[in-house]
Amino acid sequence: MIMQIKKVQTKKDLKDFIELPFKLYKDDPNWVAPIRSEIKKTFNPDKNPFLDHCEYDLFLLKKNGKVIGRIAALIDLLAVEHWGEPIGMFAYFECPNDKKASAMLFNVAKDWLKNKGMKAIRGPMSFVSQEMGMVIEGYSPANCIMAPYNPPFYNDLSKDFGFKKIKDLLVYYMDAGENYQIPKRILQFTDLVAKRYKIKVRHADMKNIDAEINHIINISNASIGNNWGFVPVTDAEIKALAVDLAKIINPKGVIFAQDEAGETIGFGVAIPDINIALKGLNGHLFPFGWARLLYQIPRIKQYRMFALGVMPKYQGKAVDTLIYRSLYEAIYNKGARLEINYVLEDNAPMNNAIIKLGAKPLRRYRLYQMPI
Repeated sequence: MIMQIKKVQTKKDLKDFIELPFKLYKDDPNWVAPIRSEIKKTFNPDKNPFLDHCEYDLFLLKKNGKVIGRIAALIDLLAVEHWGEPIGMFAYFECPNDKKASAMLFNVAKDWLKNKGMKAIRGPMSFVSQEMGMVIEGYSPANCIMAPYNPPFYNDLSKDFGFKKIKDLLVYYMDAGENYQIPKRILQFTDLVAKRYKIKVRHADMKNIDAEINHIINISNASIGNNWGFVPVTDAEIKALAVDLAKIINPKGVIFAQDEAGETIGFGVAIPDINIALKGLNGHLFPFGWARLLYQIPRIKQYRMFALGVMPKYQGKAVDTLIYRSLYEAIYNKGARLEINYVLEDNAPMNNAIIKLGAKPLRRYRLYQMPI
């Protein structure tokens, strides 16, 4: 039984890399197959601006000629510069429940990073913003849009290799189907917040989408720049993401907060969880997948809270709670469900705001790190 590592060099190699999860998870009810064409774009430097500031290589693990595992090693040059630390990353780890196999994959990524001057390896990450971490609690229900999934033993393999926890990311949810209602005291409190600071909320103006995107970029960089793990997002990345999300976004799921002078001081974005519509398609949009997707998107009642930001001047004044309330009210219907994904475990203000809203814990992701 010979196992060997092979660097992805050909189109066939890349296809094998992309297709592996479809084979590993084909019988797992908690995994939703992503759209294959979108995954291919992720690994195309001409279509994914994240790769403009990265060095990376992809690796396959083969056993008797059959692909059984994969991993990516990458250096995000913007992250290294912003953090001031030579930390590389691993991503797209998939592996059988085999310590020797996982060690081969982790070692090839670790050695690759070491040879490029990195002093630590962190992950799992991805080539897409907001997709990171390894599920450690809450393996069901199925993962929502742009959220990773993995079997429980991946954590055991990571710890056995020597990885240690560096940070946990928390996920909460609100579900009208479970009779969730925003607590009355929160309604009264946020009414007072809006009145005291003279804040108005509005939906996105889709006719001026470029201006709205600029608001999101400016507020994001100002509001979360000091958060652990933050990496500045380039304009090209934001605009590429906006183009992708525009295909599925519902304007009522994008909220902006404005002060008395009309300045935009906060935003919240909730995107329809199209994984609801993707179940059963096995990643294929043709011949009938597109029709099903287009039919179901306007009818989707489940959303992912994708991003939220408040300008520093208004942080600590419950503007975030006002935005959460406004978003939930905007998407509310009989079957409404909002998944808040992710929140840093030690972001006390954000976690407290969410808990006061009555949201329930759903899932926990973990990021690992080790010196090299």
